[in-house]
Amino acid sequence: MPDRVPHATSTAESGSFCTARCTCGWRGPARRARSQARTDAERHLAEARPETDGESGRPLE
Repeated sequence: MPDRVPHATSTAESGSFCTARCTCGWRGPARRARSQARTDAERHLAEARPETDGESGRPLE
């Protein structure tokens, strides 16, 4: 879909905290563990993917 915003995540550190961010504007909570911030980013990407029918991998309409 051309009107959808692409998602690319990264993490940013500020003092003792790490936050996951996405190019769509989403921001995760501040975490002390980098691994947890990365998990937040992975969950965001999974939620942002279009739903598929499971068998063919094609988006549901």
